[in-house]
Amino acid sequence: MGEQQSESACVGCSARREFLQQAVTATAALAGLTLLGPARTLSALEPRRERGPVKYALPAADGVSIDAANEIILCRNAGEVYAFALSCPHQNTALKVMPKNTGFQCPRHKSKYQPNGTFVSGRATRNMDRLQITREGATISVDPDIAFESDTEPAKWAAALIKA
Repeated sequence: MGEQQSESACVGCSARREFLQQAVTATAALAGLTLLGPARTLSALEPRRERGPVKYALPAADGVSIDAANEIILCRNAGEVYAFALSCPHQNTALKVMPKNTGFQCPRHKSKYQPNGTFVSGRATRNMDRLQITREGATISVDPDIAFESDTEPAKWAAALIKA
């Protein structure tokens, strides 16, 4: 009987050793993924452009252009030109243009905005962020580093547009 216990104890030891090795391997893998997470996040935050204003030709007609590299939405609507941050103010998801240039929508939580950036519906709680925009003849200049939020700087947000 002592022999039988020792034989089953070895089987248990082997299974236990295997379980512990798998647990250590899984823990090490998870630790490695945790270490990779911040590195990916940091690399995504590195600038993809030089700092300062970005220049564009003044849009000749109503429509929307997206500069993904600089994270800028340029929109001409009803004789006014706006520059917006590409990300939704709710959780920073890239916004999409709605059909027929009727505005913008966040694909994550379905927040909708008018072409001038005014919030219409969804989970967001404020308008799109407008970027500083100036006109120099037939060229417009947008500074993606200077954004205005409608709830904290309403006068600057309202003034962040140019007449086409």
